[in-house]
Amino acid sequence: MQLTNRQIFQQHLATPAKLLNPLEIVKAEGIYIFDDTGKKYIDLVSGVSVSNVGHVHPKVVKAVKDQLDKYMHLMVYGKYIQSPQVLLTQKLVDKLPDSLNSVYFVNSGSEAIEGALKLAKRITGRTQIIAFNNAYHGSTHGALSVLGNEEMKNAFRPLLPGVDFYKFSNNEVIEGITSRTACIIMEPIQTEAGIIIPDIEWLIAIRQKCDETGTMLIFDEVQLGFGRSGKLFAFENFNIIPDILCLAKAMGAGMPIGAFISSSANMNLLTHNPALGHITTFGGHPVSCAAALAGFAVITDEELHLKANQKGKLFVDLLTDQPSIKEIRQMGLMLGVEIVSPYTVSDLISIFLKNGLIVDQFLFNETSFRIAPPLTITEDEIKLIASKIIISLQEMCDN
Repeated sequence: MQLTNRQIFQQHLATPAKLLNPLEIVKAEGIYIFDDTGKKYIDLVSGVSVSNVGHVHPKVVKAVKDQLDKYMHLMVYGKYIQSPQVLLTQKLVDKLPDSLNSVYFVNSGSEAIEGALKLAKRITGRTQIIAFNNAYHGSTHGALSVLGNEEMKNAFRPLLPGVDFYKFSNNEVIEGITSRTACIIMEPIQTEAGIIIPDIEWLIAIRQKCDETGTMLIFDEVQLGFGRSGKLFAFENFNIIPDILCLAKAMGAGMPIGAFISSSANMNLLTHNPALGHITTFGGHPVSCAAALAGFAVITDEELHLKANQKGKLFVDLLTDQPSIKEIRQMGLMLGVEIVSPYTVSDLISIFLKNGLIVDQFLFNETSFRIAPPLTITEDEIKLIASKIIISLQEMCDN
């Protein structure tokens, strides 16, 4: 007897968590996802900030198909000149400050973090790393070492030594940055903590202390990049330029790709002492780069990044004054909606799903849920979604 997709999923597919009744998806388009029963859901997660231009955007699909007709993988990254990589590099550096003019392509956000940590140690010759409580940077060993949640990493120790943690948006960290510090790694807005927006003066003080001590400032914009924050890159909201920038998720418009970016002088250090200081086989895959080029063009041509904040504020306006909502934290089209006790986000998410909304909770904030739809969402769709959220909240209160 042949097993169904669901049976194979449950019996043979390794997953990070056990799910009782996962959806089986057969189609996705724009802001919508369809399951095997034909039910349509509105996606308010975007694959965790991946699908900024929506699902299967026609321009992205065309770019992928066109590249497939030319070539796929040729050789390990950096050996050949490949047009999709070169064109994407140029598009990125044209939109970035002069000090971020050298792009190293990888496959994911975790890999971008790994490369950035190595680069910071190579630049400075130092080993101390500063990170923050409730920060999420990925699940590989180096990324896990700078993740700010003990429960998620304690079973995998020993991890990288010399990592010190501080409270986010707290001045205590300023004194911790010294001439021994290789880098400070941070999200300019903490995402998995529930969309925690720091004080601008605090970020400026960190930048100044890094300059004084020769410490590399690494910004993790894996979730925040490519328009999500209301700017093309989140650091633009704060007028702070990092020494190393990490990107992924929305970068590939649905295809896997990431990058860490710094100056040419910094990146050239990875070419010697030792040679091949950082290598990858599939980094900058030409098909992923082609998709990234098309997705980036959609964002910039349609000015989706410039419209994100207005759309996010519309969500805030429509959901404010709901008695079961304690607080809404918003930057661009990324919102953390905190509900009042004793209601639980896990119960609310089940109600959302029943009402055709795909919503996710944060890793390090159990009282908030995330709203992060594709940036292509319209104001009419936002109004519809807000009405469904309000109905769901009322159902939660009535249960």
